[in-house]
Amino acid sequence: MTNYWLASGHSFCDRDEAGRLLPTLALWRAFLARPELVPPPEACEAERALHAAFLADPLRPGSAAEIARLADADAQENWQVFLGFRDRVAAHPTLEAAWLALYQADVRGIPPLFLQMLTHLVVYAALEGEGDAFAWRAAECLFRTQRAAIHQGALLLADEEVVDARAADGDLGALGRLLTEAGAPPPTVELDVLSEENAPGYPARSDAHDLAVDIAEGRPGQRGLARALERFIGHVLGESVSISAVPVIQDAPWILGLDTEATRIGNALWRGEMVEQAELARILWLGEMRFTEESRVLARARGKPVVLALAMDAAQRVRLKPQNLVGGLPLLTRGEGA
Repeated sequence: MTNYWLASGHSFCDRDEAGRLLPTLALWRAFLARPELVPPPEACEAERALHAAFLADPLRPGSAAEIARLADADAQENWQVFLGFRDRVAAHPTLEAAWLALYQADVRGIPPLFLQMLTHLVVYAALEGEGDAFAWRAAECLFRTQRAAIHQGALLLADEEVVDARAADGDLGALGRLLTEAGAPPPTVELDVLSEENAPGYPARSDAHDLAVDIAEGRPGQRGLARALERFIGHVLGESVSISAVPVIQDAPWILGLDTEATRIGNALWRGEMVEQAELARILWLGEMRFTEESRVLARARGKPVVLALAMDAAQRVRLKPQNLVGGLPLLTRGEGA
């Protein structure tokens, strides 16, 4: 099977019968290899000993006394945060269950980096076995910030970290001008756009995040995002859905924003407020979602599609938040009647 996103660490996970991820000691050692936890050359002996102890047994209990012995206050905080995150994740049978529980509760205090790493793994599991490179590339939006550019009929999303790094290095090109003009570094950046011709090479480049994707109407990337969301919702939330990308909002009793901007705009539309054209122009992608089991849907939203919306902010950044799906869908609680 084609191997995507090796850097996610999915090879360090086992699978249960449903294909959900089971963390292994090797995965926790990968977390321990983060520079925030690896002792620097000037680290005290207690910090070195603590790191070595957790490398030997990543699931060993951590005590406040051990952490208090560290000379560096930043190191103390890093270990406290990591162990809190580890314990919350390890309390659940799978990484998917842990991801859901974290976002159903409160993720304050958990570093965004750890949440991104966990989401990366969960999205991989959701797409495992998918053969469409456009779905895989679009799914990168679920855990990596994008920069948007609209040009000559194309609606391009490129990885923000890659754009900024290449701009800083002076790696220039025409596409980068569009991606960096909104308050970003002035140099332009050359990036390839995923196409039918270069799609077979996506797996080898998937960890570089250096391919832009076109999500304009009728393009494979537009359908790829719909497919990625279908698989994510089915795998993580256990809801079978079909999603079709659409150009405009028709009759929508339920609009769910996939990011902060789309949520704000969608709420205004739902309330019947006038939204300026410049604001509406920030919406980059719309999808109509239908549930296979209509009996699972709240009565007021039943029989009509849920509209999913993705937008860019004033700086042309796209920050898709898959956690918006956790409590934002019009679903009955399991076991609840209509």
